[in-house]
Amino acid sequence: MATPEIAPAPADPFDAALARAAEILSEATEVALACHVNPDPDALGSMLGLSSFLRARGTATVCSFGNDPFERPRWVSALADPDALVEPRSFPPAPGVMVTLDCASMGRLGQLASAATKAGHLVWIDHHVSNEGLGTAPVIDPTASSTAEIVFRLMRGMGGDIPVDAGAALYAGIVTDTGRFQYEATTPQTLRLAADLRELPFDHAALARALYEDDSLAYLRLLATALRRLVFDPDASLVWTYLTQADLDSFGVGVGETDDLIDVIRTAREADVAAVLKQQRDGRFKVSARSRGGADLAAIASRFGGGGHRLASGYTSRVGMQDTARQLADALRAQRTGAHADDADEPE
Repeated sequence: MATPEIAPAPADPFDAALARAAEILSEATEVALACHVNPDPDALGSMLGLSSFLRARGTATVCSFGNDPFERPRWVSALADPDALVEPRSFPPAPGVMVTLDCASMGRLGQLASAATKAGHLVWIDHHVSNEGLGTAPVIDPTASSTAEIVFRLMRGMGGDIPVDAGAALYAGIVTDTGRFQYEATTPQTLRLAADLRELPFDHAALARALYEDDSLAYLRLLATALRRLVFDPDASLVWTYLTQADLDSFGVGVGETDDLIDVIRTAREADVAAVLKQQRDGRFKVSARSRGGADLAAIASRFGGGGHRLASGYTSRVGMQDTARQLADALRAQRTGAHADDADEPE
């Protein structure tokens, strides 16, 4: 009796996506890279690290993010290839090959979204569970600790040496998005990849100082103001505070300098969820929320037009500061009690 043939197992979809992205980038002579607005070290580190890697292979690159006004974070000088970073107005309007890094949705590209829609090839690299999976080559892994982790795997797939400054940039992305290897997304693979990056001869201590120990006195005084305003809602297990544009102007602090404020607020043991409401130049409030494990913040953020991870998400509110806080608290209470989503106010 003949032995029946066993069909080969289908290729892993993520590995296939990674291979497709590697093929596109290996064949490109010019690549435009963009990360999300108000970029964190994972977004910028992934973008500048990949740019440095591609440049070492002879590929011309240009990098940007869609903020208006365009302001480089202070710590960006510690990352790779800062000369590749240009203002959005210098970004090609219809690139032949474009890569997005750490963007959960097209809206997170800001004014660079138009270029993404006109790109010949759009490689979409991200690790957010709420990602829309856009582009001609979406490379999405919600189990990855960071976008930098995915980019490192992409580089390995493409082959060749990884420049030291590219390794430092990816290391910055992994360290920050794992909360210095504290968050639940930190896997054994994450630690192994970080160890491999540390084999490269960059000054990781200096990099850590640039990322974590470089605050201005003005920011510390602004932090004191935010801490004085703390509100605790025990029924929602929520602690929150806020900053206005008037606060930023008064202390002479840019909104990008306040990114780490949420990491101070989240240390309050009395609440599962911490949130910071930051007023943007258009008057709306950007909400950054973190959970200790009891809330699905990605589900809540998606209701209000945002996204992210289960324990770390954000969105921009369409209502005032007090109503924004009330909507968030109502949504958290509804989620905790299992009430129908309609029981909490929908965004206006």
